Amino acid sequence: MKLRSLSIAVLAAALQLPTGPPHADEAVGAYLAARQARFQNDFTAAAEHFTRALAKDPSNPALMENAIAAYVGLGQLEKALPVAQRIEDADLLSQVAHMVLFADEGRREAYDELLDRIDRNRGIGELGDGLIAAWAHMGQGDMKTALELFDKVADQRGLHSFANYHKALALASVGDFESAEAIFSGDAEGPMQRTRRGTMAWAQVLSQLEHNDEAVAVIDEVFGGNMDPEITELRERLAADERLPFSVISGARDGVSEVFFSLGRALQVDAGQDYVLLYARVAEYLTPDNVDAVIMTAELLETLERHELATTAYRRVPRDHPSYYIAELGRAEALRRSDKADAAIEVLEQLSQSHGNLPIVHVSTGDLHRQLEQFEKAAAAYDRALALYEERDNNQWFVYYARGISHERLDEWEDAEADFRKALELSPEQPQVLNYLGYSMVEKRINLDEALDMIERAVAARPDSGYIIDSLGWVLYRLGRYDEAVGHMERAAELEPVDPVVNDHLGDVLWAVGRYQEAEFQWHRALSFVSEGEASSDVEADRIRRKLEVGLDEVLKEEGSAPLKVVDDGG
Repeated sequence: MKLRSLSIAVLAAALQLPTGPPHADEAVGAYLAARQARFQNDFTAAAEHFTRALAKDPSNPALMENAIAAYVGLGQLEKALPVAQRIEDADLLSQVAHMVLFADEGRREAYDELLDRIDRNRGIGELGDGLIAAWAHMGQGDMKTALELFDKVADQRGLHSFANYHKALALASVGDFESAEAIFSGDAEGPMQRTRRGTMAWAQVLSQLEHNDEAVAVIDEVFGGNMDPEITELRERLAADERLPFSVISGARDGVSEVFFSLGRALQVDAGQDYVLLYARVAEYLTPDNVDAVIMTAELLETLERHELATTAYRRVPRDHPSYYIAELGRAEALRRSDKADAAIEVLEQLSQSHGNLPIVHVSTGDLHRQLEQFEKAAAAYDRALALYEERDNNQWFVYYARGISHERLDEWEDAEADFRKALELSPEQPQVLNYLGYSMVEKRINLDEALDMIERAVAARPDSGYIIDSLGWVLYRLGRYDEAVGHMERAAELEPVDPVVNDHLGDVLWAVGRYQEAEFQWHRALSFVSEGEASSDVEADRIRRKLEVGLDEVLKEEGSAPLKVVDDGG
């Protein structure tokens, strides 16, 4: 499929600003504001400013196209439709306008209009047009032509599995479950890619054929022990020998929606997220109760850092839907990234009450408390998560690691070390854990040889991590191997040039080898990266200031620490 990107460069080239004095400044201002909003993915502002610019230049194709994209990004396809129709009436080509018109025709089930659009080459691309045409013929009651068109798309290189998935859905939606099952199983058309949504559809088809045991086996093969509540509920109903209805697709309109949804999923690998959002919004518009499309929209908005829009999208998932917890976890993260930590905590606390049997809920709660440096609450949440994971015989190294961090920050070293070593038992060469445990032992000045070994293994795994290389330089400094430490610390500062801890460490190492002016420069840099009035458990601004006043040797003496001493040749 040939993709048509929405480009600011195209907009600028096509824009014709009025030259008359009364409106020129206003038009220029609207254009510049629109361009900035578009660049920042601020769909609300972009829609407003492009609409203002259109009022001054109503026939400008690029302005119309960008206004449509902004409205679609907001999920306001009704507002995009009149502008798309103007592009159509002007006989101009615009993929985003065609998408909106497809959405309108599909929602109205106006399949004659939809097919006419494809015949006039006013579609969205070869793959999408072929599949939509097939669903449209099915909507007209012409199943024979629909199947022929699905097969035609399947004959194209690389599109076999994609087209056959839609063909199987179409067959199942009209009750031909045997033909659909032959496609899903690969008996008729060869193996298909096992997606989550496709596997659910296949399981429902098998249930309609009274092959629940086979459906359970398919679910176990595809998902193993990683089943979310919706898949778990599906499996339980199948295991209870309940005959499940086929509900993934109920007709041609849903099929057109599925084209946009599945194309969007496929495009996520290579296309820009703002472009993929157009597909998700159209899928959602055609089938508002498609929770997968709603969550896809919300996740894309999060990626684009439109957190308020993402929060609104997540809230559209019904409380009684099995994916509600996924939406609420997403909403909590969007609220946190919007600097609404209290609201995020409230969402997670309520979710802990309604979905307290899910370990991921407690892990997410622990992660949020840990990010807020509420380590006691974080540790308690990780305790609950690990208890549930142990019941499922599915221990997670990261949860032990995260709880270990919480214990370490609470000065509960014995518990912290036990968690770190358990995490390493579950994931022996995990560089994050090796680095954190090794660095912690360096700071406590215990087990320095073991700490060095751990950090060297972490560096081997992550040679471009400034923080891990900083740990290596720091353990060498603690061991008195100052000359060896310098190169590593300088490399760490190159990789993390604005981190106050790394710059402070580099200053100490430079002082230890007699490069005093350079050390003071690094300490000044470290101070410059500490926000005014901001307390940090990782860097002590007052201590850095004292080093600048009297030097590192005097500070160590005042603290009662051992003086700097280069290790001798014997180690």
